[in-house]
Amino acid sequence: MNPNALSPNASALAPPEKSHLKIGFVPLSDAAPIVAAKLLEFGHAHGLTLELSRQPSWAALRDKLVSGELDAAHTLYGLVYGLQLGLGGPQTDMALLMVLARNGQAITLSNRLADALAVHGTLPRALASLGRKPVFAQTFPTGTHVMWLAYWLAAQGVHPLRDVESVVIPPPQMVAALAADRLDGLCVGEPWNALAEQNGVGRTVVQSGAIWPDHPEKVLACRRDFVHAYPRTAQALVRTMLEACRWLDGAGHRREIAQWLAQPEFLGVDAAVIASRLEQGMRSDVPPVRFFDDGAVNYPRASEGVWFLTQFERWGMLARRDDYHEIAQALNQTALYREVAQSMRIDSPAEYLPQVLIDGCRWDGGDPHAYVDGFTIRGAHA
Repeated sequence: MNPNALSPNASALAPPEKSHLKIGFVPLSDAAPIVAAKLLEFGHAHGLTLELSRQPSWAALRDKLVSGELDAAHTLYGLVYGLQLGLGGPQTDMALLMVLARNGQAITLSNRLADALAVHGTLPRALASLGRKPVFAQTFPTGTHVMWLAYWLAAQGVHPLRDVESVVIPPPQMVAALAADRLDGLCVGEPWNALAEQNGVGRTVVQSGAIWPDHPEKVLACRRDFVHAYPRTAQALVRTMLEACRWLDGAGHRREIAQWLAQPEFLGVDAAVIASRLEQGMRSDVPPVRFFDDGAVNYPRASEGVWFLTQFERWGMLARRDDYHEIAQALNQTALYREVAQSMRIDSPAEYLPQVLIDGCRWDGGDPHAYVDGFTIRGAHA
């Protein structure tokens, strides 16, 4: 495949209003579409030049995205929704342009807790055997990792707000914190779980695709005023990232991107460690990290955004309100995405895709309040 090949009708499109874009990312394997888009210069065919900007933490990325220093970013689904609501940052009208990746995160336990789990058989008994309140790390207060960790703990009968202490640690610092015996467990993206195992300081017990099969994870997001000011630029950026996601599905391309991600300016982690998890899911029953799958990955379903709002309510981060669907429909740029996908002859999947999560609860995008009320473990105000 020619990486600079034009998509159908690309040559007939009006040029973007802004041609140079600064795109933020945090060092994670699922930044692969952003990295591939830059290294293969997919944007050039659409009038864009991308400048990548590595950020040390999600909080740093948030600040630069809100201030306008970054035009767009590879970011956490829940971070975007948090900003929209003024949670975990100043209230900012956001635009979720597309999903960049599904699955690909994991929960890793310290060796001590993993051993206790093997001995005692259940997580509540294993945690009780520690003789103190356990400490778990996640990466951002409204991010995806806190959602997967809380959901998994609750599914095991552990209350994530009362039974454990939750701390925020940037992804690149997770393994060192585990090695320093500061943590009993963590939820983070790859390659940091794989690196913890390679370094012998922890063991992965569940991958996020087992918590919610094919859940949305990292997204391409920007401020909503960027879309209003530069609509053709936003479309060109989505087109560019769809081409990068499609490239990642090519034979051998995950191993190739692992070599690039290993470079110090991106992750600075051994390529074999990165590739081990990028390719692992392809050979197991756990849904693998997905980047394209003929476009099935990338459609920004508003119903998936509503799920995050239900969890914000469930854990007392958000008081119940009746406009969850309206919030999601304004934030997720489904019309923009569909227009771009159609121009590239990429099918957009259905808006509603019912899913059964690890605790057996079914989310179908319907009644969010009934969904929250169905949980026995939840925050005090839910």
